Amino acid sequence: MILAVDVGNTQTVLGLFTGRELSSHWRVATDPTLTADELRVKIGGLLGLDGLGWPDIERIVLSSVVPALTAHYEEMSVRATGTSPLTVGPGIKTGMPIKYDNPHEVGADRIVNGIAAFEAFGGPIIIIDFGTATTLDVVDGTGAYLGGAIAPGVETSAEALFARAARLAKVDLDPPTKVIGTNTRESVQAGLLFGEAAMVDGLVRRAWGELGGECPVVATGGLAERMAPLCEVIGHVDPDLTLKGLMLVYQRNI
Repeated sequence: MILAVDVGNTQTVLGLFTGRELSSHWRVATDPTLTADELRVKIGGLLGLDGLGWPDIERIVLSSVVPALTAHYEEMSVRATGTSPLTVGPGIKTGMPIKYDNPHEVGADRIVNGIAAFEAFGGPIIIIDFGTATTLDVVDGTGAYLGGAIAPGVETSAEALFARAARLAKVDLDPPTKVIGTNTRESVQAGLLFGEAAMVDGLVRRAWGELGGECPVVATGGLAERMAPLCEVIGHVDPDLTLKGLMLVYQRNI
């Protein structure tokens, strides 16, 4: 079995692949203070929920945007599986040309999302990842990564709002039913979620204009299933897109 791990700024997503089949997956909070030993125990506990253990894991494939944790995961992998992880980064075969000015600036998660989206839908394709940041990424018809946009995620915007507005209390990010809220809770939810959706719709339409026509849009990330119904341009939702991309990268490097 192959364990795919995507370490994000807020959440870490883990998926267990049997062959090409995603058999189990988990989403946990990212804690940059965890040591390699603590990661080994924590992930071992998740495997135990499915009656599995570290001896069942052949190798780990890793993408990370948290440098402090990348080294710890690599150390943990050696101790737990006896081999270094396949870490997405320079020198790894992805099969995707990157047309960013500086390819090393592109987050590994954005690349693997593009790989999985192009594999599933062809190109051009736009990927919206609802995470700590809301990112828009574009892959062209040849399968090349063109670039995209980065904006604050809805939870990040909410935290900033509550921290700076003394009279606003935190509210749950439940999907609003109307823009014109009749109390503070409804007003905040409408502003945050409908505002995020309107931003995504606007960015996608501008990207379509630059591409010269409309193309499919797929959403992923922890808030994708909550946000996609509020957006007008999103046609597909795949919360496991990053894990699938990691598995594709693994297959291209064995």
